[in-house]
Amino acid sequence: MNLLNIISNLFCKYMGVIVLVIATMTLFIPQTGLWVSLSWINYLLMIIMFGMGLTLKLEDFKLVFIRPKDVIIGCVAQFTIMPLLAFILCKLFNLDVALMTGVVLVGACPGGTSSNVITYLSKGDVALSVSMTSINTFLAPVLTPLITNLLLSATVTVDTVAMFISIINIVIIPILLGFIINKFFGIFTQKVIKILPIVSVIGICMAVASVISHNAEKILSTGLIIFTIVILHNVLGFACGFGLGKILKFNVPKTKAISLEIGMQNSGLATSLANSSFSSLAMATVPGAIFSVWHNISGSILASIFNRWNGNKNEQTKKHF
Repeated sequence: MNLLNIISNLFCKYMGVIVLVIATMTLFIPQTGLWVSLSWINYLLMIIMFGMGLTLKLEDFKLVFIRPKDVIIGCVAQFTIMPLLAFILCKLFNLDVALMTGVVLVGACPGGTSSNVITYLSKGDVALSVSMTSINTFLAPVLTPLITNLLLSATVTVDTVAMFISIINIVIIPILLGFIINKFFGIFTQKVIKILPIVSVIGICMAVASVISHNAEKILSTGLIIFTIVILHNVLGFACGFGLGKILKFNVPKTKAISLEIGMQNSGLATSLANSSFSSLAMATVPGAIFSVWHNISGSILASIFNRWNGNKNEQTKKHF
């Protein structure tokens, strides 16, 4: 069991490196990832979301009632800052319809579960991060389709009902199943939880390998533009979250949490939605796959910076904004 813990911790610590290696290999040697069918993406995400559900407890939602303002601010920021940044960047770079759809989907999705791990490594407010991720995820079936339709309706037809159903099936149901199993079989889930980082990283790697290998030629032809946009989207998200925390006079741990939560998206969901709801736009899956690679790298870098930032005495003890 100790060996399993060591392996799990290594997967968690070096997630960004592992995903980067897989992405690079499948980009330049597509044959290594073509065996992963694009049709598997939804199922891979469902497994990851089920794992997230296994880690959730009722206590994780108490913060919504204890510190509702923090959570509400985080949720509003999540579903405004990232979608707007995505739309603005797409217009500035004059992206084609397929890539624009993918970038907007990334922006319209809730925060990713990776943000909880990175917040922990950053010595941030983990309770706030987990609460924001959980609440944003449960809001996603309504808000993600609505935001996507609002930003893309003039460019592409968005079936909001189909997207709503997809998110319910791919995200909400697996999470609820995991949550229920954790509630009634807690002793069992505590043992299973130890392998979740391994399962999650493998799932992310397979999804990334699938998208990149099947679109390698197109990515290489338009790679510089989309990589630039993905990096800017992520970094500006971090910066806006950090700035919001400073403006509202959040303490240091809360500022770290909101910065990471806003900048790190559930790009796996964006990839899945692009594949299921916009199947005619093959390249729409690419921004989500690239974001999955990049935000784990940037998040790890930011964690090492945040880990050394504790602020002054006043910033550490601030509790209200």
